[in-house]
Amino acid sequence: MLGPGQIAQSFAEGLAASRTGRLAAVGSSDAARARAFAERFAPGNSTGNTDGAFAGHYDAVLGRDDVDAVYIGTVHPAHAALAEAALRAGKAVLCEKPLTPTAAETDRLLAVAADAGRPLVEAYKNRFSPFARELDALVGAGAVGAPRRLTASFGFASDERAGRLFDPELAGGALLDVGCYPLSLAVQIAAAAGVDPAALRVVEADGRIGPTGVDEDARAVVAAEGFEAHLSTSIRSTLPRSAEIVGTAGTIDLPDAWGSRSASASTILVRRADASGGGTAERTPREHTTAVVHPFAAEADAVARLLDTDACEARELPWAHSRAIAGLLDAWAAALRAA
Repeated sequence: MLGPGQIAQSFAEGLAASRTGRLAAVGSSDAARARAFAERFAPGNSTGNTDGAFAGHYDAVLGRDDVDAVYIGTVHPAHAALAEAALRAGKAVLCEKPLTPTAAETDRLLAVAADAGRPLVEAYKNRFSPFARELDALVGAGAVGAPRRLTASFGFASDERAGRLFDPELAGGALLDVGCYPLSLAVQIAAAAGVDPAALRVVEADGRIGPTGVDEDARAVVAAEGFEAHLSTSIRSTLPRSAEIVGTAGTIDLPDAWGSRSASASTILVRRADASGGGTAERTPREHTTAVVHPFAAEADAVARLLDTDACEARELPWAHSRAIAGLLDAWAAALRAA
């Protein structure tokens, strides 16, 4: 694990619930922080023996033969350099979203992974659960006909304008912190419906840039032929954590689209339209309930499967999706600043 911060704590807890994952080493720019984290989540003497996890600087972790994969949980601007170093060291990489702060950096990092022939997975926790697979299956099977419109939001109210979220030098702002989740869902639904994610474009955008220079509230319409997604995000206001997909033959409601750091979402409500063409929908939706898993365990297991099969791209979130999300985030941010 590279970067022993708050999100890394959630990942360490999830790793313990994974099929095969074991915390072998913790790296940080501050070796003392790495040691404290290792002693908390993999008790031992933190000197590299089998009783605990090794702790040290980033390079020391990447040089270890007992490390098969790394999880990167640092601030956004540090992702690219650490991920590239890990890939070139022969490690699989699971990197917190966003993979990098810009589409250009993401393209370059994906090229590095392809050249190294090593797995690189962007850690959108909502994309690796049974919930996500059931949603893919329902959309792909035409459960509500052809999806025409997605509405999704994710936002919370920060108590004060402080910390990395409000620091432009640390790639703060709503888009890269939580707005990327509704955007990743738009890419997922489009792909499941047979729409090429690369065809999606930001066609409308507005929002608010705060006094520290980061986007605090944002809305966008992302569209391709026959499909559009209406997305909202904020780090100053609490927004619904739900989503709705309207199709030509009904609707899919996701009361909780994102789950939490310790439990995946599990409920999908499907309402079919009146087959007679009257325009009404079923009063009582058909509930699809999926197994609940630890999202970070599911991410770790996805990386383990890649290592088992010598594959580089996770089927749950292939590189084409990461590339599309990064490009749309760039376009959304540019539209906000031009408004």
